[in-house]
Amino acid sequence: MRTPLLFLAGLSIVVAACGGASSGSQGVAQGPEDPGHHQPTVAPWPEPESTPYGGVTYDDPGVNPYVDPDEDQVSTFGLDVDTASYTIAQRYVDDGNRPDPASVRVEEWVNAFDQGYGGPDDEAFAIVADGGPTPFTEADEVLLRIGLQARDVRDRAREDAALTFVIDTSGSMEREGRLELVKDALRLLVDQLGRNDSVAIVTFGDEARVLLGPTRASDGNEILGVIDQLRPGGSTNLEAGLRLGYDLARESLTENGIDRVVLASDGVANVGLTDPESILDAIRRDAAAGIELVSVGVGMGNYNDTLLEQLANQGDGFYAYVNVLDEARRLFTEDLTGTLQAVALDARAQVEFDRDVVAAYRLVGYENRDMRDDDFTNDEVGAGAIGAGHAVTALYALRLRDDVGRQDVLATVRLRWTDPDTSEVDELTRDVRTHDLARSFEASDPHFRFDAIVAATAEVLRDSPWTERLDLVSVADVAAREELGLPETDEVHAFLDLLDRLASMDG
Repeated sequence: MRTPLLFLAGLSIVVAACGGASSGSQGVAQGPEDPGHHQPTVAPWPEPESTPYGGVTYDDPGVNPYVDPDEDQVSTFGLDVDTASYTIAQRYVDDGNRPDPASVRVEEWVNAFDQGYGGPDDEAFAIVADGGPTPFTEADEVLLRIGLQARDVRDRAREDAALTFVIDTSGSMEREGRLELVKDALRLLVDQLGRNDSVAIVTFGDEARVLLGPTRASDGNEILGVIDQLRPGGSTNLEAGLRLGYDLARESLTENGIDRVVLASDGVANVGLTDPESILDAIRRDAAAGIELVSVGVGMGNYNDTLLEQLANQGDGFYAYVNVLDEARRLFTEDLTGTLQAVALDARAQVEFDRDVVAAYRLVGYENRDMRDDDFTNDEVGAGAIGAGHAVTALYALRLRDDVGRQDVLATVRLRWTDPDTSEVDELTRDVRTHDLARSFEASDPHFRFDAIVAATAEVLRDSPWTERLDLVSVADVAAREELGLPETDEVHAFLDLLDRLASMDG
């Protein structure tokens, strides 16, 4: 049997989330000149000799190291439930390729799956803690999962939604039927909206145009007629498209409803401003006013993952990738409409580890969601918007000290957010104790075991320095042994199939 992985003892935080946070990384030992803010170590990724797709842009966020709580016992980050990294990997594997290491963001892999958390009784969130040892951890390590589940509003009437779609109709959207996939997804969405919801459509190529002003969803035939007219051609002036989309969204801003701009693009901006900071400088006030930006990526090859992810982060929204119609159906008919109602704005988490119990910790993923510890209570610093019923998962690697008792406090988890209805700031706190951990992997929750397998797969694929003695064949062997005890869902089975195919590539 292989020597287990040094990497994981993970804390999962499940939250109804649509949002990002300030850029940066979390989990590195505190620097003397910048207390409370961490910098990741960059993974030793070699330049690939060849890539299966040309013109794909990813950001290298590095990999978080272990932190000594005696030096810094507090970990702070903005909540996020992007899932694009996982669906991008599906595209690679479907094409017979191993995912680019720089495309793998561990938190997005784990967040792509249902976590099985119970909802809150009266609060906006429920905090759930579990965990235990895993086949991927050393003897002094555990995987701790903390779930933050947002309340659901499906049993109540949600507020009316005003959706402004900003659709890339440049020439690159003709490749692989990208625009046709977006059109099919929009047709599915129209059927899911309420009669009082509204839809507007802006397109951009060489320039931006309003094809449909705010129109009631009850006028579905008019909306579908405009969707049918969409044709690709020209350059990609993404800046002009977003500016016009936000102008239109601002004109139709609801008093107490839901306002969202949905960008559908391959992200390859080549006319006007082309970087996310410049593009969003002029529209950042709209995010502060409650207009969230959702980025939907399509295509591969001539694709800018970095731009689309950062736009969603800075626009208080989320980033997803669609490759096939089934994925588009899930995104547009479940994720987008099911989480329209926000239950929290500027949501962030802070985890304070007990120095007497935890010898070291490492946040697995979230390298670009780091916040300064002091900014946890600074409500001028933006963070993620959380949608109703949504969940997010983050993982921490923990090394425990000797002679730890069953009632000891491992960590204290604090959530902070702004209530969208009252504009009041709320906080929720829970202690995580050692008795929240199972004594064995087999005795732990099935969703927890699955998260451990997913996270280990992602860590190996991104060549994490903490996985030097682990390979995909070993991870697949564990998954095969545990398969009957994992959640029985189509998504879980699809992942296990993907893992088998990845392991076959490594052979």
